[in-house]
Amino acid sequence: MPASVVSIVYVNNAPAAARFYGDLLGMSPSFETSGYVTFDLGPGADLGLWSGQFEDLSPDVPRTSEVCLAIGGGPEELNVTFEQWKSKGVTILREPHDAGFGLTFLAADPDGNRIRVAPQE
Repeated sequence: MPASVVSIVYVNNAPAAARFYGDLLGMSPSFETSGYVTFDLGPGADLGLWSGQFEDLSPDVPRTSEVCLAIGGGPEELNVTFEQWKSKGVTILREPHDAGFGLTFLAADPDGNRIRVAPQE
């Protein structure tokens, strides 16, 4: 049975969140409604942005999960991505550091959801 994994991120405004993620990922949504937007990340993997499930999400509420963007190119590419995101005004929660699996940094979307950038193995 073919399966697809959709990672859903709860947001206050799906179209606004789609613009944020689209800019960071350099891609356009594959499906859009006023309350739900998805990005096709490759065979069997999608990122879904869903508003309306919760009202008034606050960036101040602690998050216990994160979206992880695994990139190739080694530490140099990770540092380039960090500088690009920082110059765009993305909220940086933790600057590049070694986390045991390689160099990584942690950012947040406008709703406070965590986004980790890590090395692709």
